[in-house]
Amino acid sequence: MPNPKVLAAIAIAFALSGCAPSTLEPIRGSITYNGQPRTKLTKSPIGSTFDHKFIGPGGDQYVETYRIAPDRSLELLSRYKVEIVDSR
Repeated sequence: MPNPKVLAAIAIAFALSGCAPSTLEPIRGSITYNGQPRTKLTKSPIGSTFDHKFIGPGGDQYVETYRIAPDRSLELLSRYKVEIVDSR
């Protein structure tokens, strides 16, 4: 039977690996593609999120979610490609 301490260490390593921040790079069409915007979102609360819809490379439609950081910069949290279903 495996050592319980080894099993616990493996379980902790797997749990922590899921908590590691992922670095999502902006693509053409992202708000932060050419760096942070010049204007700051001064009226929006820190920590609030919003979605940005755009047509990306190749003509695909994307939705990105941003969060307003404490320094008023934007953090790109997620992106997904919108799948268009033809119902004809």
